[in-house]
Amino acid sequence: MTRRMMVAGNWKMNGSAAAVDRFAEEISTAVDGLAAQLLICPPAVYIERLGRQVSGVAVAVGAQNVAAEREPGAFTGETSGEMVVDAGATYAIVGHSERRALYGETDQVVATKANAAAAAGLVPIICVGETLEQREAGQAEAVLAAQLDALFDHADQDTLSIAVIAYEPIWAIGTGHSATPDQAQEIHAFIRSHIRDRNATMAESVQLLYGGSVKPDNAAALFAGADVDGALVGGASLKADSFLDIARAAG
Repeated sequence: MTRRMMVAGNWKMNGSAAAVDRFAEEISTAVDGLAAQLLICPPAVYIERLGRQVSGVAVAVGAQNVAAEREPGAFTGETSGEMVVDAGATYAIVGHSERRALYGETDQVVATKANAAAAAGLVPIICVGETLEQREAGQAEAVLAAQLDALFDHADQDTLSIAVIAYEPIWAIGTGHSATPDQAQEIHAFIRSHIRDRNATMAESVQLLYGGSVKPDNAAALFAGADVDGALVGGASLKADSFLDIARAAG
């Protein structure tokens, strides 16, 4: 099965109204002819603004997080899947390593959020990954297997059927140190194999993204891996020119 490449940008807690306007103007005139799916996940307050400005352009807009709760209620500071859909989002990142490390999100919480996103009509981009200590201890595959098994144990089949999986080696996020192309392909192949053990159909169709200091100068080599279907890009997605260069490397 041929899987379409995806290049997704995660702006994290960066950006401003002026930055959104500038990015939208620059990217809107440069996406024609690109084969990859393009997605930008700005801070929630800018989803509607960015979506309005790239309307009619081949760029999707997503959320960086959604609440685990599906129904409105007394959840101060939370934003539901339905709310970000109203703002124009079509995707949502769940389980990013920063959410797990800084806010204590467990594998089960990540699965619950993935279900909530899917129920709202969003495509969940579910992040998995290991720390440097876990990798050096030879535990990377065991950690990833546990994270994936939690999804299969707690996520709905409807959620899994549309989900995107992003592998982010935590030791490479924002450090400037990326996994080598061989390391990335090896882990992506393991992830796809483990998914195949649980759901053979999903294994062939699911997009597996690499996330960890992806830049224009290493993107093409990373994308050469047979099981690497694109990237979840952090810092390099904040500027349209570098994001577009990565997108061009995806074909």
